[in-house]
Order: sequence, then C-alpha cells, then structure tokens
Amino acid sequence: MPRFINYLQILILLIFVSGCSVIPVPLSQDELSEQASKDRIAVTNNQEPVTEAISIHESMARALKYNLDFHVELSQKILAQVDLDLSRYELLPQLVTDIGFNSRNNFSGASSRSLLTGIQSLQSSTSSERDVFTANLNLSWNVLDFGLSYVRSQQAADKILVAEEEKRKVVNRIVQDVRTAYWRAVSSERLINKLEQLLVRVNRAIEESKQVEAQRLDRPLTALTYQRELIGIKRELEELQRDLSFAKIQLAALMNLRPGEDFQIIIPDRTLNMRNVDISPVMLEQLALENRPELRTVAYQQRINKNETKAAILGLLPGIEVNFGPSYSSNSFLFHNNWLAYGAQIGWNLLNAFKLPATQRKIEATDKLFEAQRLAISMAVMTQVHVSLARYMHSRKEYQTAADYYYTQEKILGQLKSGVATSAVTEQALIREEMNMLLAEVKFDIAYSDMESAYASIFAALGIDPLPGDIESEDIRSMSAAIRESFDAMSLYDQLYSMKINMREE
Repeated sequence: MPRFINYLQILILLIFVSGCSVIPVPLSQDELSEQASKDRIAVTNNQEPVTEAISIHESMARALKYNLDFHVELSQKILAQVDLDLSRYELLPQLVTDIGFNSRNNFSGASSRSLLTGIQSLQSSTSSERDVFTANLNLSWNVLDFGLSYVRSQQAADKILVAEEEKRKVVNRIVQDVRTAYWRAVSSERLINKLEQLLVRVNRAIEESKQVEAQRLDRPLTALTYQRELIGIKRELEELQRDLSFAKIQLAALMNLRPGEDFQIIIPDRTLNMRNVDISPVMLEQLALENRPELRTVAYQQRINKNETKAAILGLLPGIEVNFGPSYSSNSFLFHNNWLAYGAQIGWNLLNAFKLPATQRKIEATDKLFEAQRLAISMAVMTQVHVSLARYMHSRKEYQTAADYYYTQEKILGQLKSGVATSAVTEQALIREEMNMLLAEVKFDIAYSDMESAYASIFAALGIDPLPGDIESEDIRSMSAAIRESFDAMSLYDQLYSMKINMREE
C-alpha cells in the first residue's frame, strides 16, 4: 500500500509538471504553406466556370452566389438557426444514466456504542461488499428551467430574423456595388484599346518634337511648349488608363473570380432612355420605414429585450425539480438490489429578489437605447430616401449633359479629321481633340454608370430585395433570369404594386 501511494504521488507530480510546461507553439512554415495552398484552391472552388460573356444580371448572380463576404453573413444565419435548434433541446427533461464501480482493499465495517452506558452494543460488522457495481437511470425535470429555456428559444428565434435582415442588407450593398463596377468595366472595355492607340501616337509625337528641337527646325520655345502640351495629354491618358484598368479587377473580385482570370462582359449599346420616378416622397418614406433591414433589426432586438424581462421574473420563482428513475446495486447485503426512486425538490434563491430592481432598470435602459436607435435610424432612412431621389434626378441631368457633350465632340472630331485630310489642321490639334473625345466617352459612360447606381440606390434606400427566393438552391442561369425579372424588367411602380402599397397620395 505505501508503494502504491508513492507511485500515485509521482504520477500526480508528473501531471502537474507537464501542465506547467505548456508553451505557445507558432505555426511552422510548412503548415502555413500548406494552408495557403489549400486556401488558394478553396476560395474559388465549386464555382460554375465562365463560358461566355457575362451580362450585368449574371455578374449580380455570381456576386450573390459566390461572394465570400455574403457567405459570411449566410454562415451567421446558419449559426443562429443551429442555436435555435440547440435551445429547443433545453425544453426537454434531463435523462441521466450513471454506471459505477467501487472497490476497496478491505471490508467496510462498523460497530455501535450505547449513548447511555458508553458500552459497545454490537460486534463489528459489515453491510457492503468490497466490490460494488451500481447503475441508475434518472429522469429529472426542472419547471423553472423549462420556462427559462422557452424564453431563450424565443430569443434565439428572433436572432435568426436579425441574421436574415443583416443578410438582406449585404445583398443590397453587393448588388449596388456590382452595378457600379459593371458599368465602369463596360467603359473600360469600350475605351481601353482606343486609349492605348492614342498613347502610342502621343509618344511618337513627343519623340518627333524632341527631334525638331534637337535639329533646331523650329523655335525652341515653340517646340518645348508643344512637348509640354503633349506630355500633359499623356499624363491625363495614363491616369485615365489607370482608373479604367481597375474597374474589371473590382468586378472580378465582387464575383469572386480568381485574380487574373480572363473574362469578357457584354457591351450594351449606349442609350438615352431614362426612367421616371414620379412617386410621392411621403409614400416612399413609408415603404422604407416598413422594409429597411436596419429598422427591422432594431425591432427584433427590442422583442429580445422584452423577453429578457420575462426571464428576469422567472428567475425570482422557486425551482421545482421532479425526478424519477430505476436503480441497481450488486451489493448482496441489500435486501432489494433493484428499486425505483422518485421525489421532488423545491429550491429558491431568496437573494434573487434583490437583483430584480437593478435587472429591471437595465432592461428599461436597454429598451430606451433601442428606441433612440430606432428613431435615429428612421430619420436617417427618410433622409436617405430623399438623398437617393435627389441623386437620381441630378444624375439624370448630368447624363443628359454628358450625352450632349459627347455628341457635340463627335461632330467636332469629324470636322477636324476632314481638315487633316486637306492639311488645314495640325497633328497636334487632332491629338488634342481625340483626347477630348476619349474623355467625352469616358464621362458619358461614367455618367450612365452613376445614373444606374443612383437608380439602384433608390431600391436600397427603400429596402426592396433585388432577388427573391433561396440563393443557394439556384444555378447562375436561373438566378440571372430572376434578377432580370425582379430588378430590371420591373419598374419601381411595379415593385410598389407587388408589395401592395397604395399608389394614391394621401
């Protein structure tokens, strides 16, 4: 026995020393390299390949299906659903089984002594074997825990709705970002070749001007002034080239395409068609206040906070626990080796009553905070509605002005090209006007992109979902068709009618 105790002490000492010897272990370079290789494959894994030119509707569909930021929000919703499923199990009673084995090196014995005489009244005896095997199955149910679990389940259900509203908000943001990036990418595709060709001509003209200066074929000041103007044009072209080159990369990132992957987009014809929005701002304010995800989120949080009041009241009540279950023991000294145990117990922490006033004050303060947030967000939402309408109206005017400028510049360039053929216009003047033509095209396309983005911002300000249905269950082609039907083919009037909004002004 002493040897066994010594071994046990040594074992405990070794466990204690090993626990104290734990130190931080950084990831090795091989582990980091392996993880990096897996991530490079995983970020674009299981995606439908790009087999044809991408339309604006397909770009939105790909962004909504494969964008990793959106998948984070989707995972949050799934996690909230799992929490709800787990909270439902808390409503069930506990069913606990216990199997044990107890042993000792000698018998457990005892004797009795008289309290009156102090004399031992019985010989030392035992009522238990040295080796005893026990087993029991206990079913217990706490009524108070059931009530609290029910309240927590209601709160978990509301958290799922909060996650759904966060997902809706991300969907609107992604759709708006894709819409802007797509039209800038369209402008890039239209103009990048023209821009590179013009840069080649500008560089050639600069070299020719330097040769004229070196050979003194013209006055030095005239040659240098010409070079300065050409270099200024070159700088503007390079800045324009830089801005246009990023547009397609940004669109690819939103669609979660692998960086550097080549893809084509559909280049639609330029149009002067502009949508009208002749709807009462008051009506739009009402729609936004009913549908914006931020306001719905606060409403669900208020409901969660109200349930916290119920939980606080339930915490004051006594806990009633009922238990029932069979038991077994292998002890042969027992008269009954099998028996059925049942009982009830009431537990009450009286000090919880002192916590109630402070808990109530916290709940009331939290509710006031949510109320203030709701009013602040409501004002911000109404402001966004008016800002989005004003932005769209201004973008329409800017687009019309950009269109007039573009068509006027196109006529000027046509006149100059005719003059070059008759040597009435210099190469310098032609390059300058071709540069102006490129700028006019870019501003024309950007103005259209801004107008489309402004129109999409109206939908975002109103909280209208651009894509109904389950995103995960659709392929890219089906999603593209759904987006075309719900977002582009339907006007704002159709959206309002489908949501059963009264179109008459009050």
